[in-house]
Amino acid sequence: MSTGRSEVLIVTYPFSAVVGLADLKLALVLNAVSPRVGGVLVRGEKGTAKSTIVRALAAQLPTVEVVPGCRFACDPGAPDPDCPDGPHEPGAEGVARPAVLVELPVGASEDRLVGSLDVERALTEGVKAFEPGLLAAAHRGVLYVDEVNLLHDHLVDLLLDAAALGTCYVERESMSVRHAARFLLVGTMNPEEGELRPQLLDRFGLTVEVKASRDPGERAEVVRRRLAFDADAPAFASRWAAEETALARSIVAARARVSAVRLPDARLRQIATVCAEFEVDGLRADLVTANAAMAHAAWQGRDTVTTEDVRAAARLALPHRRRRDPFDAPGLDEELLDELLRRTSEDEEPDDPGPGNDAGPDGTPPDAQPPARPEDGDPAGDAASSGRPGDPAGPEPGPAEGPEAGSAQAGAPAAETGAAGQIAGVSAPYRVPLLEVPGLGEGAVGRRSRSRTRQGRSIGARRPSGPVRDLHVMATVLAAAPQQRRRGRSGPGLVLRGDDLREAVREGREGNLVLFVVDASGSMAARKRMTAVKTAVLSLLLDAYQRRDKVGLITFRGAGAQVALPPTSSVEAGAARLRSLPTGGRTPLAAGLTRAAEVLRVERLRDPARRPLLVLVTDGRATAGGDVDRAAGLLSGTASVVVDCENGPVRLGLAVRLASRLRARLVSLDSMADLGAVVRDYRKAI
Repeated sequence: MSTGRSEVLIVTYPFSAVVGLADLKLALVLNAVSPRVGGVLVRGEKGTAKSTIVRALAAQLPTVEVVPGCRFACDPGAPDPDCPDGPHEPGAEGVARPAVLVELPVGASEDRLVGSLDVERALTEGVKAFEPGLLAAAHRGVLYVDEVNLLHDHLVDLLLDAAALGTCYVERESMSVRHAARFLLVGTMNPEEGELRPQLLDRFGLTVEVKASRDPGERAEVVRRRLAFDADAPAFASRWAAEETALARSIVAARARVSAVRLPDARLRQIATVCAEFEVDGLRADLVTANAAMAHAAWQGRDTVTTEDVRAAARLALPHRRRRDPFDAPGLDEELLDELLRRTSEDEEPDDPGPGNDAGPDGTPPDAQPPARPEDGDPAGDAASSGRPGDPAGPEPGPAEGPEAGSAQAGAPAAETGAAGQIAGVSAPYRVPLLEVPGLGEGAVGRRSRSRTRQGRSIGARRPSGPVRDLHVMATVLAAAPQQRRRGRSGPGLVLRGDDLREAVREGREGNLVLFVVDASGSMAARKRMTAVKTAVLSLLLDAYQRRDKVGLITFRGAGAQVALPPTSSVEAGAARLRSLPTGGRTPLAAGLTRAAEVLRVERLRDPARRPLLVLVTDGRATAGGDVDRAAGLLSGTASVVVDCENGPVRLGLAVRLASRLRARLVSLDSMADLGAVVRDYRKAI
């Protein structure tokens, strides 16, 4: 009986077999042709083949020659002079390997991403030991980040800096290591689970919005192919082998051609005009559009950029850079784009597309490049199916949808009544001061409350409980100094031992769970307060987005309370639910408090390190359901703010009593726009 170990053949779903998603295919191919494009961010709902198509692309990339034994995949023809495993002799014989696909998990640490320098060995043994991270492993391949919006911001910063510079730097206490890190960066995200900050969004070269097709025939074809692949993956892949081979050849040919593609001044002015008219910030959009247009020309077999190439590039490079507000959905007005391109093309001599105009990327006619089967989207063609990046996630924000919804007449509120189901308008949000959770937490990195983090300012030192990750040099020296004579020091350097090492204790900021509990009863609507309430909550939602919080929304009206938005990182979803929030009915205040206690109890089990902040928006009235005092007791120990919505000449002071029962800070709704003076000493008052 054989005792040999059998190898399992892993078969990747073919890139050419993915149905539809033409724009996503094109964006990935353009980055494969020219890494200067800067990567792809794929936005879309779950179950839309985002991960499948990214993994499929990696299998189509050309093999690379690497220096044998080099952990940093140096090119033997042009090795990195600063390679930690070098120096390598230029021109040495290399070995071929496939382009790698490296996946960055959401929970990765900084050391796992960039690598770690063993400071302890460096100080105690004089050895400069470096353990490479995922950026080194992804060099000359693909780095894939699923759910990139859930990655910690400082890791996203490091990731995008390395992608932009092509170099990874690791700095640890005056010692540094650098190595090349050039890779195709692909990130995927579900907007329902939270957004990237606009600054980080801008660092991705292209973006594509993908949606599941609503065409029954196309959906059936997707299922048919997937079932065939799951039943016999090798046989399914073999049926698409010819298309995959042709696609790989096309990418290689376009890569060889792209450096010779010419960008005429007329097309460059066209790019600059389009970017200026769409009011994108900075000049990165212009550079990305230019690089993508040249890659598109190379992919189409041309040696000169044309208006068609500029249009294809702009549709992918500009949508995510047009966001003027965190609650705006990415999108691009394609009619305006076509008008701008037409206007800038008037009175110009037609471009000479060069000798490659009638040939595909490998010299064959364009109709044959790349081979495609029915129901497939052409990776190089115009969008013909789901996932067009030019289509926003929804319709353009109207008077009742955008961040200034309800303010079409200088913020005039919409009419309200006390009728059940009535939906009040929302005025323009305003800036609110910082609301903090008292004490010192240890939650997710953010910008709201004080917390112990690895990225904040140093406030002290301690003995490490494991490997030293953040050495405190001065504390280490002070710990070792009294022992030098006993250790027989004879030279200028310190004699260090392992128990001398100290690590820094740092304080920064954390993100919190901000749970809004909003009174949507008829008494609020009857007093014309719901527009002001919704505007205040929208302003606080915007603040939560900027401070990297999770948010949840509970409303109470009629017979009970409901969770309008379970705790999530998607502040956009909270804003959408708030705008469509109906009002009317009785006021079950106790039910709202009880539901808040239940949500917080569950969230403490799911994410115990993230501290909650309860924001209760009410006038204090309770005309239905349960004992308010008993319900408030369930929230004992929860940091709370009560926004008092009572107004008029006669005030009952019910919200004041409720704030006292919750030991919460009381804030008047009318003073929200000038909240800073009220809550400046919030922590001291708790």
